[in-house]
Order: sequence, then C-alpha cells, then structure tokens
Amino acid sequence: MDFKLTEEQLMLQDTVARLVRDTYGFEKREAYSRREHGFSHELMQQLGDLGLSAVPFAETYGGFGGSGVETMLIMKELGRGLCLEPYLHSVIFAGGLVTQLGTEAQKQRLLPALGNAELQMAVAVDEPQSHYQLQDVQTVAQPVTGGWKLNGRKSVVVGGQSAGLIVVSARTSHGAREEQGISLFLIDPHEAGVRRRAFPTMDGRMACDLYLEDVFIKCDAVLGEVGRALPALRYQQGRCIAAQCAEAVGSMEAACALTLDYLKTRQQFGQPIGKFQVLQHRMVDIRIELDQATSMTLLAACVADQADSDERSRVLAAAKFIVSRAGRFVADQGIQLHGGIGLTWEYMLSHHARHLLMVARQFGDDDHHLRVYSGLMAVA
Repeated sequence: MDFKLTEEQLMLQDTVARLVRDTYGFEKREAYSRREHGFSHELMQQLGDLGLSAVPFAETYGGFGGSGVETMLIMKELGRGLCLEPYLHSVIFAGGLVTQLGTEAQKQRLLPALGNAELQMAVAVDEPQSHYQLQDVQTVAQPVTGGWKLNGRKSVVVGGQSAGLIVVSARTSHGAREEQGISLFLIDPHEAGVRRRAFPTMDGRMACDLYLEDVFIKCDAVLGEVGRALPALRYQQGRCIAAQCAEAVGSMEAACALTLDYLKTRQQFGQPIGKFQVLQHRMVDIRIELDQATSMTLLAACVADQADSDERSRVLAAAKFIVSRAGRFVADQGIQLHGGIGLTWEYMLSHHARHLLMVARQFGDDDHHLRVYSGLMAVA
C-alpha cells in the first residue's frame, strides 16, 4: 500500500513538530513536571490557539473534521517530545464521548471550549477491581428528586487532577459486571462530595483517584441515554488506542535515534561500539520492531473513525498488542545498548522507556488485547 500524506497533513505534522521542538527540551519538560498539575498550561493553550485541539471535532463546533490520520500525526509528535499534557484523555477520549453521546446543547457548550483549550476534561472509567473491563462498574448512581446521587471510587484518572469537568461511568441498573445499566455523568470536581487524590505515574505524568460520596448530579449532566453508555465507551476507547499507538511510535522513534547516536559516538577499544557486528544486529532488531509497530499504527489510524464492527475491533486489538510488545522491546534494548546511563533520570532515554512501559498498560495490556483479538476471530 502506498500511503502518502496530503499537503495539508504534512503542514499539520510540521506545525506540531515545530511546536514540540521549540517548547519541549529535556530541562523544560522536567520543569513542567514539577508544576502543581504536572504539565505546561502554556503549551495546552498553544495547542488550542493553533487549532490543534479542535482537529478531531466537526466544523459545526469550531473544529476541522479531522480523521484518525490527522490525530495520528499530532499524537506521534507529542509522543516524540514526551509531552505531559493530557491531550489524549481530554480532546480525544472525553471530546469523543461528548461528540458521540452529547445533546446538541452539551456539544455547543463543551466542544468549542475543548477545541480552544478553555476547558480540560478527563474520563474516569477504571476502578480498583475492574482490570481493563469497562463493564465492571461498581460506582453507583441512584435516582433522586431532580437528578442523581453518585457514590464510588475511580482509579488512575489521567489528567483528572487538573480537569475542569470529568466524565464518570456509574451503574444505574442491573448487576455488577453486566453490560447493561452503565451510564455516563458530567461531574464538576469542585462539587460537594467529590475528592481527588493526585499522584505522579511512572512516566512522569499526573493522575488522580476520584472519590464520590453522595454527589448530586442534575439530569442535564447525564451524557447519552441512561443505562446504554458501554458501546460508546468501547468505541471511543478504540479511538484512544489508535492515538496512543501513534504516541508510542513517536516515543520509539526518539528512543531509537538516541540509541543509534550513542552507538556511533561511544568509544570502546579505540572505535565506536556501533562497529561491533553483534550491536549492529541488535539495532536492526529494534528497527524491525519499530517498522512493524509503525505499520500497525497506520492501519489503526485508518480504521479508528470507521463504524463500529468486529473487523475494526480486531485491527485495534492487534495494533495495541504489537505496539505494546514493540515498545517494551525498544525500551529494554535501548537501555541494554546504552548500559548504565540508559537508566539515569538525567538522560532522556530512561523517560522514553518509562513512558513506553506505561503505554503498554493503558487501555489494556498486550495479554488483554490478545484475548480480545482471539475472541473476535471468525471461526471457519
């Protein structure tokens, strides 16, 4: 397949690449990570000012109607720079849920604000016991006069520590782990009964655990039809998987470049260690894994916005499996070829390695997606 970017897509890619290059040196990234919310609000605003946060949204809501390919180009460059901003969880995941399920009033209110970066959102679906199962929801929403009352706990809400609005899944009917009876609610984290415990993740980003105790939510804060949110959650998580694969490929490319440069410059026995054949072979293995991950990411980007189907789900599960395995391989081999310096906090490769290990476990690890793929295989 001859996959070529259009002129507009090339311009988009160049814009993001220059923004990241000018904004995200290693020292700057370290400074951003030490801020209260763990990222640069200035860069988040620049993404909005340049229209990059509005790319996935329809023109009706101030967006550009971009596809999964445009999202891939943005996420790849953000991954290359190890950007800390919660673009994936705010724009793609939360924005996608609002686009798919929101009323016209909700879309008019939220999507333009997301597109110009006036609003940051997060999505809280994981729970301590759920282990990648979106239908395993024990947070409960009970109907009361004028709305709903929520009780429960959500775990590892990436970007939730700074979000102005959080999309929360809760069970409104049926038993635990059943696919029916799951609803989504738009929660202001400053409401009475909402508590957040913020913490850094292993790759330097910030997340929070969300505690809900008798939180009152009005009826107009329900997102979509009550009890029927699971298909939309799965669909939008698929779009996030495609975007996250692109982010991982960008990080892998940067790690690969760092490793190759090190092999060319590190001297041993009077010559660069890159001249030793065994290290050349290991570098080729890294490149092969990266090329496979890149190919699957392209395929995932092409199907991400297609209508929901078993074939789309198979492609996305396969992409996540291959990219997760490739990311761990690139991280491990990059550290091995660097030696001790590859593990030091002061060297960028160690941060790429941590990020790739984190990516391999978000939205389902490789074992989870291998089981998903196996379950979707057509039996002849």
